[in-house]
This record gives sequence, C-alpha cells and structure tokens, in this order.
Amino acid sequence: MYFIKAPFWLRLLYRPLMWKVPEKDKVIYLTFDDGPHAKATPFVLDQLKKYGAKATFFCIGKNVDAEKAIFERILLEGHKVGNHTQNHVNGWKVSTGQYLSNIDLATHSIPSSLFRPPYGRIRLNAITRVKSLISLRAKEKGIQTDAKIVMWDVLSGDFDEYLSPEKCLQNVLKYTKSGSIVVFHDSAKAWERMEYALPKLLDYYIQSGYVCKVIPD
Repeated sequence: MYFIKAPFWLRLLYRPLMWKVPEKDKVIYLTFDDGPHAKATPFVLDQLKKYGAKATFFCIGKNVDAEKAIFERILLEGHKVGNHTQNHVNGWKVSTGQYLSNIDLATHSIPSSLFRPPYGRIRLNAITRVKSLISLRAKEKGIQTDAKIVMWDVLSGDFDEYLSPEKCLQNVLKYTKSGSIVVFHDSAKAWERMEYALPKLLDYYIQSGYVCKVIPD
C-alpha cells in the first residue's frame, strides 16, 4: 500500500522531515529516485533540458559507482543530487547502526546535504542521527548547508507494475500544486510509466507557467 498524496497524519508524525516547500509562486520540485540508470537517467535529463527544468536526483551509491559519467552529467547540467543509501536499504528492516553505515558508504560517492530514505522508511529515533551524519559528511566536502531528509507531497506510483502509464500521469496531475515535491524513479522498473508520464507532465506544467526547480538549501 502507498499514498499518492502524502496524508496529513503521516506528515504530522514525521514532522522533522521535508514534505513540501512553502511556495507562493508557480514552482514545483521534481525528484527522481534510484538512479543513475543507463537508459532512464539520460532520458530524464534530455526531457528536463528540453523544457528548461531542473530536478533533484536521489541516487543509490552503487549505481553512482557503476554510472559515474551519467552522475557527472546530472551535476554539470545544473541539477542537484541527494543520498538514497548505498544499496537501497529499508530503514525498518535493519538496525540503526547498519542503516547509518550504509548511508555513510554512499556519502563517498554522493556529495550532498540531502537524504531520502528508500521506501520512505526511516525510524523516528534514527532521524537526528541521520541528519548529523549527512551534515558532517557534507561539510567535509565543503557543503555548508544543514542536512535535510526529503520526503514528498506527491508520489507518482511509477514503480507500481500494476499501474497504467495513463493512471500514473493522472496521479501527478491531480495532486501537484505550487510547492509540491513530486517523486518519479529513473529505474528499469519504473521505465514504462515514467517514460510516458514525464514529458506530458513537463509540457502541461511549463505551458501553465510553472517552473521546475531543485530542492532549496
């Protein structure tokens, strides 16, 4: 089970995390999880360039190690990156120590003050320790902004193999508003739905006067 629109009670329970951006202007925050991927990520970058959009990529460390050129392209084209653990670890299924070690391993490849927990799963008692670790490693790389654990306002559902591409697009169009943090995946599993939905989403919002920006510091 997953929620397309992050419910109020969940945001209240995990209040210290970032769910959306207070935004009066017509700005949305596209994010992509699980890359870099040899096919999906270049497609995403091409679409973003076509529409003059920027996005934030929450990368898996082992995928960065395997696709270093694509990771460099993300940065060179003005997008932002965040830590998504080294091996896409579920924070509810390992000890906090194991979780922190896996996040720390990813910091060697991903210089960032941003973190997104895979599956959106992180123990409440791990939040402070994760932020402290991310802040420490970011500052060691010259990044002086405070750590943020970034969740989302709208989940496209592109990872759901039972969801049609059309429904994936409808999910995002229905709920995305100014300040929304929207999740897609640059992965093989999400490819069919993401490839269909992303260009149409960008076309709709750009034509409607919106700007797509990276997650703010």
